[in-house]
Amino acid sequence: MRRWLVRGLLCVIAALGLACLALVAAGLHDHNAPADLIVVPGNTVAPDGNPSPRLQARLDAALSLYRDEQARRVFVSGGTGPEGWDEAAVMARYLTQHGVPLAAIVQDPQGLDTAATARNVGQFMRQHDLHRALVATQYFHIPRTRLALERQGVQVVGSRYARYVEPRDLYATLREVAAYAVYALRS
Repeated sequence: MRRWLVRGLLCVIAALGLACLALVAAGLHDHNAPADLIVVPGNTVAPDGNPSPRLQARLDAALSLYRDEQARRVFVSGGTGPEGWDEAAVMARYLTQHGVPLAAIVQDPQGLDTAATARNVGQFMRQHDLHRALVATQYFHIPRTRLALERQGVQVVGSRYARYVEPRDLYATLREVAAYAVYALRS
């Protein structure tokens, strides 16, 4: 009985490791094509009201796409975190400080999680007859964000991953494997 338990545990660990590798490989592959919109999911805002390094990296990825003229609009989405800052407003401020006109930024203060962001992006795009989107977020978050957007009828034509890595990415990658599985199993 113990041997079967050990083998079963090793199989689970191997499957989890392969899933992590697949997720990372998918997220580390930038693919860009002209789109209607660049989607940037929110993340932590520093206590001083500036984007955290992780959020800044997402915004810098979006800026790179915008400057490469891959899309004319940037959709920033996030809620108000425990720090008390509206993530979408902070993101919009950062983008305008770096040359993106305010008129080119769509702020979504109701993007409390990936699913909410995807719903809000889908609704906005349907209302404005837009179809194609790019995603700018951390490499491990791209597959789930893409899946959530596609479930809302958004054609995701590419992504650019945020060039920021920290030790907590190990936990975040494991979390994303589980979160992706949950999203994939939802009807």
